[in-house]
Amino acid sequence: MKNYKKKYEDISSRMEKLGTKIPETMEGFGALHKASVANGALPSKTKELIALGIAITVQCEGCITYHVHDALKGGATSEEIMETIGVAICMGGGPALVYGCEAMEVLDQFNTVEN
Repeated sequence: MKNYKKKYEDISSRMEKLGTKIPETMEGFGALHKASVANGALPSKTKELIALGIAITVQCEGCITYHVHDALKGGATSEEIMETIGVAICMGGGPALVYGCEAMEVLDQFNTVEN
């Protein structure tokens, strides 16, 4: 069984290290991310759910971990995350089903850690 809380912490640590090696790129990406998920016509929570759906369909385990975490932090419910997984499966087929299962496991682990 994978430890997604540790995975989240590891990715965060590696991104910090990468920021010391390519600071302009990481600062630019950080600004892009911040602007992209900021509240606007769509609330931040909704934007994180969209990002999660995309992460599932492009099969990025690290992205799934990050966006489940950030969606929960932004106020998304487990039910909203599960529905997002369902939409991603609809759009991405069998491979998204496999990564949707990963997203469900991430959700279960973060809910266990947070509660």
